[in-house]
Amino acid sequence: MGEMKNTARPASRSDIREENERLILDCAERVFAERGFGGATMQEIADRAGLPKANLHYYFMSKETLYRRVVERIFTIWLQAAEAFETSATPQIALSTYIARKMELSREYRYGSKVWANEVMQGAPIIQDYLEVTLRDWTETRIEVIRSWVAAGQIRPVDPRWLLYMIWATTQHYADFAHQI
Repeated sequence: MGEMKNTARPASRSDIREENERLILDCAERVFAERGFGGATMQEIADRAGLPKANLHYYFMSKETLYRRVVERIFTIWLQAAEAFETSATPQIALSTYIARKMELSREYRYGSKVWANEVMQGAPIIQDYLEVTLRDWTETRIEVIRSWVAAGQIRPVDPRWLLYMIWATTQHYADFAHQI
């Protein structure tokens, strides 16, 4: 038998950059969840990632920039989970798919969920602009979908905000109280 050639290509710079960013974001998510924005340090995040602090600053110029990316990442993941609102044929499928996915994400990304919750409980000092634009727009589109279900008689009358808040609160509980759960 002939020799097998190694066909795996060496990691490109973009692959390395992507992997380092993912590692940094994962470590930052945990540190921010444990210590909050004010208590977290770039040095601790770098140490957890096994990188020199200078490398951390190469990828993220400031703690606030890194923090915002952590928050945006969890919110983007949640937005993807909410696609069931646009793609499901019935409210039952949309809501059960969304709730199941949010529960799964609360377990998978419990640290990101805690970062989000802590930020909001502090009055959103860092991401207020994000809440006022991105979250408001997202919420309004879901409210319209829920209202259309009510108007079509597909679900019982419900205040769409209350329904969304209930889903968020219930699924968030799994992230915030993971030890109890």
